[in-house]
Amino acid sequence: MSAIAVGAKPRLGFLGLGWIGRARLEAVAPLVEVAAVADPAVPGALGSLEELLAMEPDGLVVATPSALHAEQAIAALEAGVPVFCQKPLGRDAAEAAAVVEAARRADRLLGVDLCYRHTAAARALRAELPALGEVYAADLAFHNAYGPDKPWFYDRELAGGGCLLDLGIHLVDLVLWLLGGEVVEVEGRVLHRGGHDVEDYAVARLRLSTGAVVSLACSWNLPVGADCVIEASLYGSRGGARLRNVGGSFYDLRAERLRGTAAESLAEPPDDWGGRALADWIARLRGGFDPDIERVVEAHRVVDRIYEAAA
Repeated sequence: MSAIAVGAKPRLGFLGLGWIGRARLEAVAPLVEVAAVADPAVPGALGSLEELLAMEPDGLVVATPSALHAEQAIAALEAGVPVFCQKPLGRDAAEAAAVVEAARRADRLLGVDLCYRHTAAARALRAELPALGEVYAADLAFHNAYGPDKPWFYDRELAGGGCLLDLGIHLVDLVLWLLGGEVVEVEGRVLHRGGHDVEDYAVARLRLSTGAVVSLACSWNLPVGADCVIEASLYGSRGGARLRNVGGSFYDLRAERLRGTAAESLAEPPDDWGGRALADWIARLRGGFDPDIERVVEAHRVVDRIYEAAA
């Protein structure tokens, strides 16, 4: 990777141009120069990661199927190129840890698009934590009325898991980011209702070293009466706070302070947060390895433990 001149826009490569890859490219287009894009299914794009790396980008955005994330991220990092990867970073904690270790060895910045912590609603929730006193319970949910539209999502070898890895990892990341501590106890249950070898409904109960008890639930194709349900509620000795989506939207999120039967707004939509995690990574691109990325491995370990408990 060539040094980025002060004041110059970084040259990014984009690997994978599905809807999420295109969305992230469009979101940060004013901040970067697009060095090249690679997707064998897109006319006019490069056909491989190797061709893209030959363009010597200042960073690489990976938005390919989950089974490819770890291998492609490691290849880029070993070539000296910082990586921003779609979640999940790997199909399990071992793959995620291997990517983090590659970033550490190369001293290159690694980011993962666990984007919900970058929403205004999640930030408002975190800012309110000191006012809640001792948080003793949390309930989080992510229910999607639709399933993924790509066949590989339903193949365990290609996807690593079903709704728990696809949606639940966002919930686990929020728990660790908001409440801290270690997960000391895990219970889990998964259901395979769609005839696939990955789950489409999952529930879990976590106990943290802080003493807090956390309930998680996530699903695909659940008849929730809207496009989706996204919620994160925290209950403390001096009141509560919650994040939830508005009108079934995947994008519009509200945060509220809860006092008994009353709710006070902390953050309201609209909030254009889709590219915020990537923009944060771009802003730090001149730096080297950030050990905070270890939190992603810990989130993967918790997801692995839920699968193990469910088995």
